[in-house]
Amino acid sequence: MTSAVIAPLGVDSPARGLECRGCGARFPLAAQHACYECFGPLEVWYDADSLAKVTRAQIEAGPQNIWRYAGLLPVGQHAADRVTLNPGLTPLVRADALAAEIGLRAPLWVKDDSANPTHSFKDRVVSVALTAAKALGFTRYACASTGNLANSVAAHAARAGVPSIVFIPYDLEPGKIITTAVYGGDVVAIEGSYDDVNRLCSELVETDEFEDTAFVNVNVRPFYAEGSKTLGYEVAEQLGWRIPAQVVIPMASGELLTKIDKAFEELVSSGLAVAPEGGWKVFGAQSLGCNPIATALHAGTDVITPVKPTGIAKSLNIGDPAAGLYALEAVRRTGGWMDYASDDEIRDAIRLLARTTGIFAETAGGVTTAVTAKLVASGKLDPDLETVVYNTGEGLKTLEAVAELVGPTYRVRPSLKAAREAGLLG
Repeated sequence: MTSAVIAPLGVDSPARGLECRGCGARFPLAAQHACYECFGPLEVWYDADSLAKVTRAQIEAGPQNIWRYAGLLPVGQHAADRVTLNPGLTPLVRADALAAEIGLRAPLWVKDDSANPTHSFKDRVVSVALTAAKALGFTRYACASTGNLANSVAAHAARAGVPSIVFIPYDLEPGKIITTAVYGGDVVAIEGSYDDVNRLCSELVETDEFEDTAFVNVNVRPFYAEGSKTLGYEVAEQLGWRIPAQVVIPMASGELLTKIDKAFEELVSSGLAVAPEGGWKVFGAQSLGCNPIATALHAGTDVITPVKPTGIAKSLNIGDPAAGLYALEAVRRTGGWMDYASDDEIRDAIRLLARTTGIFAETAGGVTTAVTAKLVASGKLDPDLETVVYNTGEGLKTLEAVAELVGPTYRVRPSLKAAREAGLLG
């Protein structure tokens, strides 16, 4: 299916083709994820005039989900063409108590994407990828996943009435396995790491048996990645069409960080949003158990050495990050930084975020919160600039991370006397 082309996309799509991030070679809008010239990664390129025609009024009059930004996306301009759970417009929560605890004086916001249909930001990327897959004629949906992506692909396929097959590491958190298998598609547990899973899927996509299968993060990856931009669009819109001065973003492959930065650039260049004085800074967060991108930044190099992931933040455990180099570029260009958190710091940060905001994040959210606190303490993040922190998933998926640390405060017999003896009445 690598020769298939989306034809026609329709006059309403601003997308014009795929472009290599390495050498700049351009290709048609097809199921292709690597450059035929230099084997670099591809991304969607757009007609600048088409993007410039999109107005705030058009967006604000759109549906209450990611498709309000359809004029800025490669596919999905018409509702009948979409494969979607209609994610998006998740809460942007003012986090004053959290700010006070970690030493921020300017407003702090948490973009809480656990409010999406399958409780992670992956619903955004899957909706865009599978809408492209439908246009390309694929008849089965698939992915390589650390958990949340599998949840989303299985759910999207179930609603669309299309078969699915998802590939996961065998040792994922039980909550993520259950919340994938419940949708009835095939779930393949691989005896290896995510990088092993991804390698296998990259091989399967080239076989005859999988020629009709869209792997959202392999053969339709350029479209998948564009869905992440909606997290940038929404934050700007929710802040009154302005870009925050600082953002802290969790990193697995590094693609989410690069696409949020790209969204900010598009909004400013098209006149939809206003940049802060001096521009915005992008910060990345990883766990100590899987920190190849942050390690490269700290070493002052572009060489990202693959690692074997360990630790509790399994949704971020990509030891060989495909977009790591581009994440480094975005952070350096904007004047940001990256850091990482240990398992104990992640657990503490999950509870800190919950206690101060009422948001129960999965381990990735704990990573981002812990790293935000570290960035403030180290002076890398300015305490007097408005900051947005991204929570990308729901804590109910990773209960085991804090299960041994929280529980009932009291245990008493059902009587007033027992309640008094336990100190509940003062």
